[in-house]
Amino acid sequence: MPAVHHKLLLEDALQDSPQTRSLLSVFEEDAGMLTDYTNQLLQSMQRVFGAQSEMGLATEQLSRQLLDYEKKLNSLHSELANQMADSMVFPLIQFREKDLTEISTLKEIFGIATDEHEAAMVKYSRLPKKKENEKLKSDLVKEVAYTRRKQHQASLQYYCALNALQYRKRVAMLEPMLGYTQAQISFFKKGIELMSKKMDNCLSSVSDMTQSIQAQLDTEAEAMRGSQREFLSVEDTVYMPDKDIEPVNRTLIQKAGYLNIRNKTGLVTTAWDRLYFFTQGGNLMCQPRGAVAGGMVLDLDNSSVMAVECEDRRYCFQITSPSGKTSMILQAEGKREYEEWICTVNNISRQIYLTDNPEAVAIRLNQTAIQAVTPITSFEKRPEGSPNPDRAKPGGVYVTSSGSQKTGAAPEPEDLIAPGTPIQFDIMLPASEFQDQNRAGGRRTNPFGETDDDCLTETGDSLLQQVFAVRFQGSMAVRCGNNQEVIYEAMRQVLAARAIHNIFRTTESHLMVTSSSLRLIDPQTQVTRISFQLGDVCQFAAHQENGRLMGFVVEGRDWSDGDEEGEPSFSAFVFESNTEGEKICYTINLAKDITEAKKDPEALAQLMKNMPLTSDGKFLLLEPETGDTSNGAEEDLESEA
Repeated sequence: MPAVHHKLLLEDALQDSPQTRSLLSVFEEDAGMLTDYTNQLLQSMQRVFGAQSEMGLATEQLSRQLLDYEKKLNSLHSELANQMADSMVFPLIQFREKDLTEISTLKEIFGIATDEHEAAMVKYSRLPKKKENEKLKSDLVKEVAYTRRKQHQASLQYYCALNALQYRKRVAMLEPMLGYTQAQISFFKKGIELMSKKMDNCLSSVSDMTQSIQAQLDTEAEAMRGSQREFLSVEDTVYMPDKDIEPVNRTLIQKAGYLNIRNKTGLVTTAWDRLYFFTQGGNLMCQPRGAVAGGMVLDLDNSSVMAVECEDRRYCFQITSPSGKTSMILQAEGKREYEEWICTVNNISRQIYLTDNPEAVAIRLNQTAIQAVTPITSFEKRPEGSPNPDRAKPGGVYVTSSGSQKTGAAPEPEDLIAPGTPIQFDIMLPASEFQDQNRAGGRRTNPFGETDDDCLTETGDSLLQQVFAVRFQGSMAVRCGNNQEVIYEAMRQVLAARAIHNIFRTTESHLMVTSSSLRLIDPQTQVTRISFQLGDVCQFAAHQENGRLMGFVVEGRDWSDGDEEGEPSFSAFVFESNTEGEKICYTINLAKDITEAKKDPEALAQLMKNMPLTSDGKFLLLEPETGDTSNGAEEDLESEA
């Protein structure tokens, strides 16, 4: 028989990964083939034994006719039949009834334990979050721990039996043949002189090999029993979900484990499946149970990940492709797995795995994120040779005429944003805007930053009206409004603060760009959350590497010092869009051009002559928005009235 090259590792029994299941299926297939071969071999040996027994009966009948041979021939054939029964048939029957039947029984027990564990995990995954019942949660956690421990114990016994079978099957095949050979040798005493010394040495070698294999089996069985006792001596918290005591590792670039994925089963119905997911390079892979290898589910390069509320389930997050057309909702088992999966996907989306030392880069980025939200007095200088942000063609980064770019050396971060500046992650009007509106008149202020007159003016006089799907990332006060570097620094600090504080949830809004203002509108209620006059937007730019990020700086007035004119104040707003941020910047730049052209009728006529218009006289944007999945690419984006 061939030597054993592999065995089932007991330390992999608790994780129960598809790789372990795949190796287990190989052992199970081998056990099945061995069972079939043993049954066929036993039938052949029983046929030989039956023939020898019939030979003994025939010899006994012959001995009655030949009295001289009665004792001699009859005793020889009877002894040969007894030796065959004891040394050839009986060991094989014992191997089939003891070892192979034990494997079959343990397989059934392991299958039942696995089904019970899966059923317990389904109940636990459906545990509600909004109306949380501590008693119900405690009972489900205990049930999951009990079934997981039961499955672990059954898998350990099953694995040990399969590993032991690799040794016992060789002994079980050798013993019947050895017994048959010895019985034939003892029977053919007259031909003993034909048996050479080489045959004796061969039989002795086979006997020694059988004893050696038995010794190896005893040693391996004792080692497996020790490992089994060690694995089963752990605390019950090992089997309980969401009971991790280890801290969250935010620098991972590879992750593997079971997740629940939501799949549509109808127009309005969904189902959750528990599958094994793992990352490989920049791809998210999935491997169902029973599959030999995993398949790619999603390309994670430049993808986005965020926490979501889904069907009152806990620990859910959504991964969206760069185009915004493909997304999936996954559910982790516990809080630590939930946070590590989000951090891992976020790290992979930055293509850290392509660097020479991805682990060091991930650690450095995590430290940078911590520094970005820690009040400090000095910052490191920006590396030299950074990309020139001054790109003046459509789809690039635009510079408004109201602000001039600083020349010379790059400004220090503390010159752009004060250290320790608080970051706002939700839409709220700045206090200065409320003061501005209250100084303008005594009428009641709309809490969403718009008035009826403004709405009428925008809908009636605007030559440009373009809507983009965006997600608000954050805003913060800045020190200047005439330098694009302040937008890049604000993007860095806002994203770093979200990463370090685990703020991944964002709300989608519609950013409406008109020739007079920028408005952020709730897509469900169509209520304007916040509005900016286009003249107050002094800077706007898209991220130099992540094209879906864009931001702008708004100028306001601060009357806290009692000055009648007020001191200028600046706020930076950062957004993530479903389309390229450069397209939004191009539209804002076009709106500013229209605003300037309105002052000169000839310039406005020239601009309208150069730009394509719709049938009602509004500007037509020929580049479609790639992130719009509802209309697809069939219609061009047109300015709406």
